Amino acid sequence: MRLAADADPERWIPVTGSLGFRGRRHRKAAIGMLLGQFSGAVGATPRPGSGFGAWALSQAAPFLMRKADGRVLVWTWKAEPELIVAMASAQELTPQLRTARAMMPMEYDDTEEFRNPYLGAGEKLVVPLPAEQGAPPFATYTWDTGTHLITLQAVCADRERFGTVIAAVDEIARTLRTVDDLSVGESGPILRLPPA
Repeated sequence: MRLAADADPERWIPVTGSLGFRGRRHRKAAIGMLLGQFSGAVGATPRPGSGFGAWALSQAAPFLMRKADGRVLVWTWKAEPELIVAMASAQELTPQLRTARAMMPMEYDDTEEFRNPYLGAGEKLVVPLPAEQGAPPFATYTWDTGTHLITLQAVCADRERFGTVIAAVDEIARTLRTVDDLSVGESGPILRLPPA
């Protein structure tokens, strides 16, 4: 199972699939922002995303994404890459994943229905002011297909500006879909069919 989505190229830069110099600045900024927000959430001093760690991860990210084979898609804000990062993923619904979802904190129960023309009814959770000190605002969209959990998560670096960019994340969430590969014959090419 692969994922596809239509992100507005005027607003978003795809991190997935960008190799070498292409998309390097946006990759580095997105990873740096996530590293800084994570370190702040766990109590460490947030660092700007220009260090060696962010650079190294930005170089490795495309190869890791390629290895994920379409199960992960990542975008960053075009005008300001450090502002927001959105990541879509598909995970097999194992008993362990179902158990982990059932044991999530109570604040994750405050979801609203979110419809997608391809995936049907899902859930949207918006947390503009997380309870954890220093944690960044985020939004999570989820769809349970029965066999897989399709998730789109967006993390923003600025609590005050989170409300101004969440509508653009909604647009990506409405276009998120799965694409299945079908083999034509025993040794033929792969025919990729879009969702019906």
